[in-house]
Amino acid sequence: MEEVAREASTRKRGRLAELTVVQSVIALNGLKEDKRSSKPDHNCPHTTEEPTWLMAQEGESTSSEPQELSSVSEPPQSSTLSLSDHLKLGREESESTGLNVECKICGDKASGFHYGVHACEGCKGFFRRTIRMKLEYERCERTCRIQKKSRNKCQYCRFQKCLALGMSHDAIRYGRMPEAEKKKLVAGLLAGEKSLLSPGGTDLKTLAKQVNSAYQKNLNMTKKKARSILTGKTNSTPPFVIHDMDSLWQAENGLVWNQLNGAPPNKEIGVHVFYRCQCTTVETVRELTEFAKNIPGFVDLYLNDQVTLLKYGVHEAIFAMLPSLMNKDGLLVANGKGFVTREFLRSLRKPFSEIMEPKFEFAVKFNALELDDSDLALFVAAIILCGDRPGLMNVKQVEQIQDSILQALDQHLQAHHPESVHLFPKLLQKMADLRQLVTENAQLVQMIKKTESETSLHPLLQEIYKDMY
Repeated sequence: MEEVAREASTRKRGRLAELTVVQSVIALNGLKEDKRSSKPDHNCPHTTEEPTWLMAQEGESTSSEPQELSSVSEPPQSSTLSLSDHLKLGREESESTGLNVECKICGDKASGFHYGVHACEGCKGFFRRTIRMKLEYERCERTCRIQKKSRNKCQYCRFQKCLALGMSHDAIRYGRMPEAEKKKLVAGLLAGEKSLLSPGGTDLKTLAKQVNSAYQKNLNMTKKKARSILTGKTNSTPPFVIHDMDSLWQAENGLVWNQLNGAPPNKEIGVHVFYRCQCTTVETVRELTEFAKNIPGFVDLYLNDQVTLLKYGVHEAIFAMLPSLMNKDGLLVANGKGFVTREFLRSLRKPFSEIMEPKFEFAVKFNALELDDSDLALFVAAIILCGDRPGLMNVKQVEQIQDSILQALDQHLQAHHPESVHLFPKLLQKMADLRQLVTENAQLVQMIKKTESETSLHPLLQEIYKDMY
């Protein structure tokens, strides 16, 4: 009932409110009466005109007249709720009715009495997946400290702490838990024992096929295509190699991509590369949004929950797909038409030289797992549909979808990688590694914004990064 009340309240507040950037991306295809007269290029940070879809209203077509997007640093007007405002409202309401106790595992705010102890949604989901899927983590001898910000770093120690503090699937310790909490817990356990079906009732193989089809349809550069270019096993023209300033400007003059809007050729090379990274990121966010909308169950979620999942998940998903474009020497750019060397990126002055190097280091280890596109499709879908994102209104519904995807991924890996018996738990650990990578990237971007006066962020990325960390 509380969820229904919250949803009704949110809808009432948001009826006249303009959607934010990420919400507009999600809703864009649903605006059937959109009659925009022009389609300027807004892939890059410095366009002279704000795109009309940035100001789209829910259920309405956009105006053909350009409107100004207010700065994210300004306080929101009463008629315009930003993405973070929507999330904060939902979070504050849910917290005001919850238990004011800490998670016994990591110290985060507990959402209830789960598996015998008070625990947050993140630790509850972690324990449930570990037990249900019989996961075995690589042994750790360090007795790692499990806290809110570091709980994903060591899965072994986190699980051992769960057990030590009394979490149990079978022997549930009720204590003085209220009767309503007991019923809620038992219902959750019974739901966890249901047959392995996706949200739509289809079997896991069908779910895997649907997710893979959505991935192939909406992601422009698949791993198969990228590896064929990197290994020279294609009839297309080899990528143009960008290894210094001269070759970069050659590429900008038409050999690889069109001239970058709003970034004059005389800008410093590091700033220019920073803009290019943004262009690629924005385009990939749009591709991932379309992919997410085709994951079974995603569009059935509250709109605010769709926005939350994308806000917190797209960078993890991007960094999971990026290794497909990389080898130890560089990465493909411009849809495979260019190849930027790792050494050139390292040669940029700090902080710009630090943007890509951590991604290369992650890619070397990730590529060693030898995943294909069908594996990556399910892995990326599981990243997006993550039930422990801050501000979710219907955590249970998101968790059910993610559980189905994780089960489909586990089954798929067993069938296609029978020799790699520990591949599934390794991928779960990679999810934790990706969170750390995204955190470090967000901190670097914020530092660049503060210290580099000539840089700025695309509005879509401003919306994603705002209040994120």
